[in-house]
Amino acid sequence: MKPSIREKLDQLTRRLEEVDALLSSEEAAKDMDQFRKLSKERAELEPVVSLYGAFRQAEADLAAAQEMLADPDMKELAEEEVEAAKARLPELELDLQKLLLPRDPNDERNIFLEIRAGTGGDESALFAADLFRMYSRYAERQRWQVEVVSANESDLGGYKEVIVRIAGNSAGLGAYSKLKFESGGHRVQRVPATETQGRIHTSACTVAVMPEVDEVADVELNPADLRIDTYRASGAGGQHINKTDSAVRVTHLPTGIVAECQDGRSQHANKASALKVLAARIKDVQVREQQAKEAATRKSLVGSGDRSERIRTYNFPQGRITDHRINLTLYKIDQIMDGDLEELTGALLAEHQAEQLAALAEEQG
Repeated sequence: MKPSIREKLDQLTRRLEEVDALLSSEEAAKDMDQFRKLSKERAELEPVVSLYGAFRQAEADLAAAQEMLADPDMKELAEEEVEAAKARLPELELDLQKLLLPRDPNDERNIFLEIRAGTGGDESALFAADLFRMYSRYAERQRWQVEVVSANESDLGGYKEVIVRIAGNSAGLGAYSKLKFESGGHRVQRVPATETQGRIHTSACTVAVMPEVDEVADVELNPADLRIDTYRASGAGGQHINKTDSAVRVTHLPTGIVAECQDGRSQHANKASALKVLAARIKDVQVREQQAKEAATRKSLVGSGDRSERIRTYNFPQGRITDHRINLTLYKIDQIMDGDLEELTGALLAEHQAEQLAALAEEQG
């Protein structure tokens, strides 16, 4: 292990001791905000320090086993322990490096998920509905909440566009940490229900995953920069729909970015939702501009979030899904379309971490 990494781990170990001492103090017991802040810091430090402890124990085991090699009676056992420790140390070091990688500040956030039909007409809209169901089922498996913000339905029951808010937390991480690599072009190859000749058609949808932002802290929305229009909602919705001008469209005049919501029960609720989507879109544009600058020096396979980039193909006749960024093909299309995305999301995260580790190695020479 490089001295710089060991020094950082020693610092984190000392900091955990300090945090533990502060948490047990009378001051922390009186100040709940400080107590929560320290508790959160401890939750982030503990896994790293615990793993570092296991690494140092493996080093000590290796040193002890190497000393036993000089004893003829213990040599065979010592050789086995040396081999086991030498195999374990690189694994522990790699796990430590992953834990030390810079954390995405958005990983704890909820998301707005946008799915838009692209080329392919009605079939594309039906595929958009299939993607919406896939992500909704995945969210259910994670016990997350799914709330439709806006939906523009097609004549055959698909979606020209659907925007949903997905809120939830798994092991301290939000929906964004799991779904942030889903942004991009999704292509489907299948025989549409309306196809009488049995020909395979190719259609496409675009997916955008945006972290939900705190408008006050992350994006400042000046009321003078906003145009707010109200209109009568359209689509399915029972007796309430079409009776009032409850749908809201908000336009950010400096950028031309638009957000609208019509699925709430009141104009007030729709305006609040539209402002949240607008803030997320503005932040998303800023983030993608920054990523584009970084990509000029380093091409990231999975982190660009480019909407025009075809990232995945869903081939129904062959029962396969291929993620083109990491050349991963899975022959389990039915399970994936039913929300079983763990293998895909896990592989994308692993590739992203590998890229980060490679960049870190280059920086450290």
